[in-house]
Amino acid sequence: MSGHSKFANIKHKKEKNDAAKGKIFTMIGREIAVAVKEGGPDPNNNFKLAQVITKAKANNMPNDTIERGIKKAAGEGGGVNYETCTYEGYGPSGTAIIVKCLTDNKNRTAANVRNCFSKGYGNIGTQGCVSYMFDEKGQIVIDRAETDKDADTLMELALDAGADDFSEDEESFEIITDPAAFPDVLKAIEEAGVPVLSAEVTMLPQNYVTLSDETDINNIRKILDLLDEDDDVQEVYTNWEE
Repeated sequence: MSGHSKFANIKHKKEKNDAAKGKIFTMIGREIAVAVKEGGPDPNNNFKLAQVITKAKANNMPNDTIERGIKKAAGEGGGVNYETCTYEGYGPSGTAIIVKCLTDNKNRTAANVRNCFSKGYGNIGTQGCVSYMFDEKGQIVIDRAETDKDADTLMELALDAGADDFSEDEESFEIITDPAAFPDVLKAIEEAGVPVLSAEVTMLPQNYVTLSDETDINNIRKILDLLDEDDDVQEVYTNWEE
């Protein structure tokens, strides 16, 4: 789940990813194929592909696997054609959820996503019903324990490279960018030798919702867990503050 400077959530997400690398690599491989098909195999001239490569590296996908995926996508004649689709809906107590998918069968995916919402007593809405509550932003998170640079140094580095915002908590630093500035800011951070915990263009909620009712909390967890398990689901965004 992508969210606002949630070090523990990001760490949990990465641990889940590490436990299911095969699935994660398959999902990213689909994204590479779609990006190459839409904009070509050169990440310098294909911003979407550059974003996917950044995501792949953040998930510890080997370089040769990334390059193999690009070459395969660039040279494929037939193969499976994946389409992107986005679903928006509501979890318990009006919490907002956005689901981004890559699929070779939209009817199957729509039915599966609807089923995930239903099992947690949520419901699918129309396009745009909750996306207005989110902003598309580049987000870079750095584990404080993994860098010897202090907050002032990192903030200056990020802002000079074009970042919009910099924040910190006890465990992490967070850098927020416009999506177009994301590659330049990330490159500046990496060239400075700063290890990155998470780096992606994501959907950040403008406001967060907390749930106090245990039934509501169990239901939204059920929705999110079921969505995470679906092979067609690439990303899930929510304004629920866990």
